[in-house]
Amino acid sequence: MTFAALAQAPNRRRTEAWLLGFVVLITVFGYAYTGLSMTGKLPDGLTGFAVSIFFVALVPHLVVRRFAPRADPLILPLATLLTGIGLVLLHRLDITYAAKPRLKIAQAASGQLVWTVIGVAVCIAILLLLRDHRILQRYIYLTMAVALILLMAPAFFGADQFGAKRWIILGPLSMQPGEFVKIMIAVFFAGYLTVNRDALALTGRRVMGVQLPPGRQLGPIFTIWVISLLVLVFERDLGTSLIFFGVFVIMLYMATERTSWVLCGLAMAAVGAVTVGSIEPHVKGRIMAWLHPMDIFLPEGQRPPGLISDQAAQALFSFGSGGISGSGLGQGHPELIGFAGNSDFILTTVGEELGLAGVMAILMLYALLAQRGLRVSLTARDPFGKLLAVGLAGALLLQVFVVAGGVTGLIPLTGKALPFLAKGGSSLVANWVMIALLIRISDSAQRRREPVGPGANRQGRRGRGRRRAEPELEPEA
Repeated sequence: MTFAALAQAPNRRRTEAWLLGFVVLITVFGYAYTGLSMTGKLPDGLTGFAVSIFFVALVPHLVVRRFAPRADPLILPLATLLTGIGLVLLHRLDITYAAKPRLKIAQAASGQLVWTVIGVAVCIAILLLLRDHRILQRYIYLTMAVALILLMAPAFFGADQFGAKRWIILGPLSMQPGEFVKIMIAVFFAGYLTVNRDALALTGRRVMGVQLPPGRQLGPIFTIWVISLLVLVFERDLGTSLIFFGVFVIMLYMATERTSWVLCGLAMAAVGAVTVGSIEPHVKGRIMAWLHPMDIFLPEGQRPPGLISDQAAQALFSFGSGGISGSGLGQGHPELIGFAGNSDFILTTVGEELGLAGVMAILMLYALLAQRGLRVSLTARDPFGKLLAVGLAGALLLQVFVVAGGVTGLIPLTGKALPFLAKGGSSLVANWVMIALLIRISDSAQRRREPVGPGANRQGRRGRGRRRAEPELEPEA
């Protein structure tokens, strides 16, 4: 890319560059501060870490500047910042785990950095190869077939770890296919609802003031409900089941604007949760830990049946001891939670050492990233792009909700990884795939009304002359 081309880049790319610069500074400062706080000296790999984060931010920015110049300027910085915070937190946990070998917990920060590079590389590859997101609409049934195969694979070929079958073990590597399935089902539902939205929105009969969907159109939601229950029963994966079913209900409502679909979805979710929670021991144990977290400290004979873990109680202690401002990065005891401290319970490290202020900051970053995804949906020109952006943003919000809600005691624990922050290569790569799709849809939404190139002004004036009757859209931030 020449310097002349860089000079012609729109203002939003310069905004993105400044934000990424701040992200790099924040991440490197957090990494260095963690080492100083816990060991009294700078980390040995600080230079290598700083160089890695610099290129993790720079290379995708240059690719976006060249191949998606009209994309939203906040999506990439937000994803990079969340990933950087996750690396800092994992580095902080590694120091404690290394100092206490009796815990027998392997270090994760270096491996997560490798997966970060892989995830960013996959994001770049998608931006280079997928020039139009509408191409995905041609392969929605193939996408759903692959998604179902991946979704069912852990039940037959996966390993039972931590009470759930959500991993596929391939030699020294393991994969959570559910992380990729959430993106595939969003692609399928966006294509399916684009074709069938009129039939779903305009038919049905009214009962007690509520227009219920027709029985013939209830087939898709009933099928998804059954598949979610099967996943929950055979794989004992509560989080994937909730996300899988929730994304479909959200996209169905956005496509039809009918509250009856939401009511049907909530009713089916309640029936499924009560049924499976009553018959599946692992799910029942999670519900008991949610309802009676402190009973784990009672004598074994007095505990509720199925209650075997103190993680929920230790998480509440962590949040309570953190208070408003926290104990300081590196000054808490997140290792008391054990192996889950660097996965779904990594949020407790934030709560204990950065306090309520830190937790709210993390949640606001997630909310802002989801808001940019919803804004992409509003500005997209095609129905498929609108629904796909909603599905991706909805999947992100649902995963954050089930993880944060479980850790804080709002809902039962699900065991899912907190997006971008928690240890897990599958989750990190899948989330960067989601970022690539949102960037591509955002660029496509803006490209038609903001031409790029030396003759953009002349083309824009001629275009406005031909389309004078069209209403102007709100400009992108």
